[in-house]
Amino acid sequence: MDNLKQLVKELSAINGTSGDESRVREKIISLLPQSVNYKVDNLGNLIVEKKGGKTPVKKLMIAAHMDEVGFIVSHIDEDGSLCFAPVGGVLPCVVFGRQLVIKDNIYGAVAGKPLHLLKGDESSAQPKISDLRIDIGAENKEEAEKLVSLGDFAYFTGEQSDFGDGFMSGKALDDRIGCAIMLEMINSELPYDVTFVFTVQEEIGTRGATTAAYSVNPDVAIVLETTTACDISGVEGGKKVCVLGNGAVVSYMDRGTIYDRELYKLGFDTAKEIGVKCQTKTVVAGGNDSGAIHKAVGGVRTMAVSVPCRYLHSPNCVIKESDMYDTAKLAAALVNKLGELN
Repeated sequence: MDNLKQLVKELSAINGTSGDESRVREKIISLLPQSVNYKVDNLGNLIVEKKGGKTPVKKLMIAAHMDEVGFIVSHIDEDGSLCFAPVGGVLPCVVFGRQLVIKDNIYGAVAGKPLHLLKGDESSAQPKISDLRIDIGAENKEEAEKLVSLGDFAYFTGEQSDFGDGFMSGKALDDRIGCAIMLEMINSELPYDVTFVFTVQEEIGTRGATTAAYSVNPDVAIVLETTTACDISGVEGGKKVCVLGNGAVVSYMDRGTIYDRELYKLGFDTAKEIGVKCQTKTVVAGGNDSGAIHKAVGGVRTMAVSVPCRYLHSPNCVIKESDMYDTAKLAAALVNKLGELN
């Protein structure tokens, strides 16, 4: 499992927001075994056919998204600072004062109105991203235009790090963890044939999953994800959603999907059988590629298996390594269970 951790770190370090996933995809392709067939569709999804010991009666697809949240340059002010917009759901409070990188080598600081100039409710209100700017050290608009262009993507910076008792933090753990788990499965022996899909543009509306599901036309699907954990100080009971250290998260419902009831139960039964921790979400919130997949073609029986993650869509997502390993073990075991479905 140490290989899985290293793989997550390598994939998470690559910049690849929605619509700009090519570098992530190229890295994943370089790690595929020569024995598999793959294709890249017109939207950019990477679809990999992995032969297993048998062909299942019900075609199985496993998906995880390659994209991460980020930003896009939308205007350059006369003073050389950059206006920008979020790509995906990002709270302004996790952006202000952060370092961003554009084109992998243009660094900037996110700035806003200084404290002593705030008036009235401004001092207590969350700033709007439209009021923030990226300062790249340019003297004026002309100088900035030599370095960046409208439409350039910007990314959180920062290395993945280990801390505490088995915790890991960094950007883009959502959903490079799912991609890493799928890569490990592709590079192992599987009991049944599986189509793996590394999707694009999940963070802006599950667009890649929409097209991929029609191309693959599966009967059953597993979506490997990360999901919000709010097990922090000041949050009690069900509002924690899920808890780091309590294992893989198998969802019954979110804002995009009511999950297949039989598969939901199968997730917990399989976790118990193989001896890994498993939990569910205690709030109906969020969504993922399942929302697109389960409605595709004639309908797809779908389940989501996720790693609980604190501070999602920030430069410092935090997970517990044991949850990641439990999710990987459960996903592998489910291939055998779903392959037996009639």
